[in-house]
Formats: sequence, structure tokens, C-alpha cells
Amino acid sequence: MAPLPRIFLVPGGDRRLRLGHPWVYANEIRMDAEARAVAAGSPAAVHRVDGKPLGVGTFNPHCLIAFRLFARDPAAALDRAFLARRLERALRLRQRLFARPFYRLVHGEADGLPGLVVDRFDDVVCLQAGTAGMEALLPAVLDALEEILRPRAVVLRNDGAARRLEGLEPYVRVARGAVDGPVEVAEGDVRFLADPLEGQKTGWFFDQRDNRAFMAGLSRGGRMLDVYCYGGGFALAAAAAGATEVLAVDSSAPALDLARRAARLNGLDGRCTFLGGKAFEELERLAGERFRVVAADPPAFVKSRKDLRAGLKGYRKLARLAAGLVEPGGFLFVASCSHNVEAALFADEVARGVATAGRAGRVIRAAGAAPDHPVHPFLPESAYLKTLVLELD
Repeated sequence: MAPLPRIFLVPGGDRRLRLGHPWVYANEIRMDAEARAVAAGSPAAVHRVDGKPLGVGTFNPHCLIAFRLFARDPAAALDRAFLARRLERALRLRQRLFARPFYRLVHGEADGLPGLVVDRFDDVVCLQAGTAGMEALLPAVLDALEEILRPRAVVLRNDGAARRLEGLEPYVRVARGAVDGPVEVAEGDVRFLADPLEGQKTGWFFDQRDNRAFMAGLSRGGRMLDVYCYGGGFALAAAAAGATEVLAVDSSAPALDLARRAARLNGLDGRCTFLGGKAFEELERLAGERFRVVAADPPAFVKSRKDLRAGLKGYRKLARLAAGLVEPGGFLFVASCSHNVEAALFADEVARGVATAGRAGRVIRAAGAAPDHPVHPFLPESAYLKTLVLELD
């Protein structure tokens, strides 16, 4: 095997890497002609300024996050065997966490596979490669997945906006096998429908699994409103747990179609109403109605730091409108999947929104993603999901 390209750090550029961070930024690297000549996404070895090897990973000289560490062993080879070992480790954890094969199998850096997301729907898996390095490794990743899982089908959902930062074009295709429509997802006693080809992200949001179950229990015996319902995750879980009436709102007609079909699949369509519309407009239209539980799980309001101010105002407005619909003694659930929003900022905006609605209450739960979305201890971005549950007076 040919020796890997060598990337050298500037003096002091190894500080964060030594402390456990998996990324090296471009300004921490000696970007000389040799480094700039390395093809985007190439495996490379990173070295301290004095030549000491620090590990191997993938390198993209055209990105702010230029180097992503895979292994601290300078002799590691990023080949099929290496990838298979990482996938097997991730699989063992999920099998210990879950009895059935519906989960996020790989969550990027936290599972030692930077730039890779793998969601598993039993015998169908959906991959997202978010970096040039992982895009280059995809053939080996696919072979390793075939060896370990032998899936019926593998979908590549490589259409995320972040790929453009890596110089990658978006695309969606079936890499192995065939997918002829939505696939089932089992959570508890409820079966949902996910569309890995046409749905949002990989087709389902496993990260909210535990939060759906928690809110379902609070919905028992009362009315429930699910805003930004997507495929009906919170709505159907609440109906199955005994909510007397469920109203689910989303602006996406295909998402609502999946939710309706899933409601029929579970025999819950008699208690569920699905409404197409924009969340803020529908929340304002519903003023005067009351629900035992209101759940609001919006898409990211802050996709980059420049959106922070407007996004925080959005969370405050969402909390204000949603809190106004919660019956006394009822519960409000609000989520943020924006990694650019710190938990304290999010909590402050939600509190201000609730107060502006003239309501008082208490936080009874603050949570993140389900455990199949592990957090890298030195990468706050991997703890992107923030959720709050408040009981309102």
C-alpha cells in the first residue's frame, strides 16, 4: 500500500487534537503547496510540527474543517476491514440498546466514522455521506455493510446541503437491492412509515424516539396537538397511548400522507386528524382551543451562525403560540435540532415565549436525542438536539 500523504500542523496546532477533538481546522495546518495538492477526501496522516505522527483520517484542503480523525494509531489503514470493525462496534451497541432493528446505526464522529450517518429500517439501510472523505470511502463502506448486515437494500441519501461545503454534488440513489416505496418503522406498539428515498433526511427521525414515548404517556386521556408532525411520530404515539383526540399539522403533503397511512395501519385513524398548513399560521388560527399536550418539533431555525438572532426569535414565537393552546395543568414540548443554538439560549427563549403568552409553569424534563445518537465528548455539535417539557399552570 502506498504511503499516505502527510499533513503537518503549525506550531501549537495540535493542542485540540491532543485533548481529544476529532477535527483539525485549516488554520491549524501548514497549508503549503504539498498540502494543497492533496486531492479532496484523501486518507492522510497528520503530524505535529516536529514530525511526530498523531493519527490518520481524511483531508480536504478546501474546507474549514480540513482534517477529520479516524484513528490515533499512525499505522491504521482506512480500508474495508477497518470500516467493518467500526460498524460491528456500532452494531453491538445498538443491539444492546434495542430489541428490534430500527435505529441509527452510525452517528458520525461519535461512532468513529466521521461524516457518515447510517439509519437502519430492519433489512433496509439508508446512508448519508457528508464529507469528501466519506464519499471516497463509500465503496468500502458498502462492502463492509454487506458483510455485516446483508441488507435487502441500501439507499444513499447524499442530498444534504452541507455536502456543498465539501465540494460535493447532491444525489439520491439506491446503491444495493431495490426499494419500491415507504418502509415500516416499529417503535413500541406503533408502526410508522418512512420514505428513505423521498422523505426528509433519511426518512425518519430516530432521535426523538424517547421523547415521543414520554409525551405519549402525558397525552393519555386528553387532546393532543402535534405541530410539524412529519410522519406522525408524536401524534400516533399519543393516540396509541390513549389520547382522546389528536390533531397533527404539517406543511408537507407527502409527509401527511405517510402519517395518515400509518394511522390506518395502526387502527388509529378514528382519533387522528391530519391538517396541511404552516405551523405558525395554524397555531394562531387555533387560538382559543385547549389541548392536554402540545408538541412542537420544528426543522432547524438556525442553520448557520448568521441565522442565530432570527432563529432565536422563531423559537420564542413558537413557544408563545404553542403555550397559549395548552390547558391548565397540561404540557408543552418544544425541540430544537439546531446545533448552532446552545441549550441555555434555547431554554431562555422558550421561557420568554411562555411568559409572553401569560403562562407560568415549570420544566419537568430537559433531554436530547435517543441513545442511538451518541455524543462525542469533545464535539458539542454532536449534541445537536435539545428538548424541553413544561407543565403549565
